[in-house]
Amino acid sequence: MNRNKSVALFERAQKTIPGGVNSPVRAFKSVGGTPVFIKKAKGAYLYDVDGNQYIDFIASWGPMILGHAYAPVVEAILEYAPYSTSYGAPTELEIEMAELICNMTPGIDLIRMVSSGTEACMSAIRLARGYTGKNKIIKFDGHYHGHADSFLVKAGSGLATLNIQTVPGVTPGVANDTLVAPYNDLDAVKKLVVENKGEIAAIIVEPVAGNMGCVLPATGFLEGLRKICDEESIVFIFDEVMTGFRLSAGGAQEKLGIQADLVTYGKVIGAGMPVGAFGGKRAIMEHIAPLGNVYQAGTLSGNPIAMIAGYTLLQELKNNPSIYEELNQKTAYLHEGLKKVLTSWGQPFVINRFGSMISVHFSDHPVTDFASAASANNELFKKYFHAMLDQGIYLPPSAFESWFLNNALSYADLDKTIEATHLALSSF
Repeated sequence: MNRNKSVALFERAQKTIPGGVNSPVRAFKSVGGTPVFIKKAKGAYLYDVDGNQYIDFIASWGPMILGHAYAPVVEAILEYAPYSTSYGAPTELEIEMAELICNMTPGIDLIRMVSSGTEACMSAIRLARGYTGKNKIIKFDGHYHGHADSFLVKAGSGLATLNIQTVPGVTPGVANDTLVAPYNDLDAVKKLVVENKGEIAAIIVEPVAGNMGCVLPATGFLEGLRKICDEESIVFIFDEVMTGFRLSAGGAQEKLGIQADLVTYGKVIGAGMPVGAFGGKRAIMEHIAPLGNVYQAGTLSGNPIAMIAGYTLLQELKNNPSIYEELNQKTAYLHEGLKKVLTSWGQPFVINRFGSMISVHFSDHPVTDFASAASANNELFKKYFHAMLDQGIYLPPSAFESWFLNNALSYADLDKTIEATHLALSSF
């Protein structure tokens, strides 16, 4: 597959952009080789600058649930763009979006729009600290909540991909206030709570992890966290930047039957545009300025183009719940097809799946946390990634990322992906 233009663009980009990319995982450093430069996308497909077509299993890291350039979203953007791309003033659209999210999602009384998932998680932590008067937080090894200082302690995703163990610029004080436990280890959380009695403001968790591959919560784990938070007056935060509106219309809260105190969202509520939000219980959210003294602001918050794009997507998801069943069936079909191929190959593997999130790990042990994900044969994943890319299958360029299916994928696309896996493994 010819990618000469991508190679030339990457060389050019490195002269003016750090590492040639504007987000580290795009650099292909984990898997090697040159990143693919995309020109356009439609439905389930990406098209690079060399004219190659790829079946997309990234979906812009989750939000393209209905596929790229989904016609109603594009039409809504085109209708609203002539009105201006930003006002820095309130709009009715913001109210309609807030009403829609609160209607779709359990336990959200008030919601504040921001401009990214990172900003949403950062603001939720600040709010939890302001509300409780406590400073420390608990996060989980390998969970990624954006690149705010508090979250770059033992984070997954891009940091794991680049093997960054400590991040220069994060002060010791911030690091000391961030306590880390292994995912799915409730006893470790209890130990941290006892050792830091009365000091913990929040526990933040990806309810279904997506930044070390797709890793499911163990039975009783999230319920146990909820119980600890209730007993210790700790704010329980679900980071639903990946799972929100993907696992169900009400996100992981609805799907798993567990209610958080605060929930964060990312680009899914903008149909892929740069946007985010955090919301939750009224008693907590009323501490945000201008109602309370916990300050948070943003000129671009509630951007009108992002709002109409996200509103159009979420209305479609709300009005057509069969979308989720279709997505789940397609993901299950892919799972079974990959399982058959990998079983016949004869080498150890693990496939994790929840809803329309899935990941393949070349491992001889279950992948239940970051340590088990990191100990898989990730060198083999690199070979698999490039073999699939050469056959027109675009997977996340890291063993530490979930795949995200979109509903524009056809069963023919899935069959091609399964066959590509067979051909890839046969070449090793």
